[in-house]
Amino acid sequence: MDVWFSEKDVALGTSLIRAIDKGLRMSRIGVVLMTPHMLESLANEGVAEQELSALLATERVIPVAHGISYDQLRAESPLLGARAGLTSDGVSLVDIAVKIANAVRPE
Repeated sequence: MDVWFSEKDVALGTSLIRAIDKGLRMSRIGVVLMTPHMLESLANEGVAEQELSALLATERVIPVAHGISYDQLRAESPLLGARAGLTSDGVSLVDIAVKIANAVRPE
């Protein structure tokens, strides 16, 4: 599968919002890695909030809580916290990657 990662795949000097919009349009699924830093970014209503809002408008989002609890996730984003997702608590990142790959792999 191809992976589009906004921080890696947006060329310097291009419009971040337009690149994210294009990436979301082309994606079958969005994985949102929720970290303490991401919670701060959402609270500040920056680009991360716009990106998350676009994903939440679809049925194509898998939240992954990393370094936070699902209760913290739900407190900041009840819509995202209501989605079936994963937590890295006691689980290897390889196991999380395999679970995501199994969820998005075409039949």
